[in-house]
Order: sequence, then C-alpha cells, then structure tokens
Amino acid sequence: MADKVKIWFDAEADYLEVQFAEAAGSMKETRHDAVMERVDAQGRVIGFSVLGVSRFKKGKPLEAELASTSRSAVVREKPRKKYGK
Repeated sequence: MADKVKIWFDAEADYLEVQFAEAAGSMKETRHDAVMERVDAQGRVIGFSVLGVSRFKKGKPLEAELASTSRSAVVREKPRKKYGK
C-alpha cells in the first residue's frame, strides 16, 4: 500500500479521484459506469476515479474491489446492479 494517498474532489464536476502513486498513467474503463482505474505502463493500479459521486446515497455506498495488479485490473461492485435502478 502507498505511504501517501492523494485525493481530489471537484464538487462542481461531482468528481472524485484517488491516487496511490505519483506516476504516469492512463485511465481504464471498469465494469462500473461511474468508476475508472488509473494504471501505469505495467498495468498496475495506481489510482481510481468516481464520476457522479453525489449519486451514491448515504448508507448505500459504492463498494469497489481493485483486483491484483498481477492480472488485468478490474473493479467489482456490490450490488451488481447500476445505481439509480
């Protein structure tokens, strides 16, 4: 785990980003329509972002599991249905 984690929140854009490492990376889609992963050149997860943070209700948080970095990174959400439905 990272010694320091950087977190950005833009209330106007309703966007949250968490960065585990200060490294060049690119955003990668996940199975959840609100979550993107940031991965480095080797495919290791170095952060993630959530768009539409305010849509997640108190008491019903988004649960995301970042897979092992030794294989393709995916986010698994619980429950498996999309928010708002």
